[in-house]
Amino acid sequence: MRLRSSLVALLVATIACTSLTACKPHKRTFGEKVQDTLDPPKGPVEKLGRSVDRATESNN
Repeated sequence: MRLRSSLVALLVATIACTSLTACKPHKRTFGEKVQDTLDPPKGPVEKLGRSVDRATESNN
């Protein structure tokens, strides 16, 4: 039983580390920087919304 819990913990740690290394931060383009300067996000929710839009490329 102890071996099984150790293997599960190792598997979870491996998956967590793999998913973290697979993520790359989004590099902002010049247009995004200009938009953020001229029309800055009005609070944390709007800032989060913009980052989600840019991450999913659904910004129209």
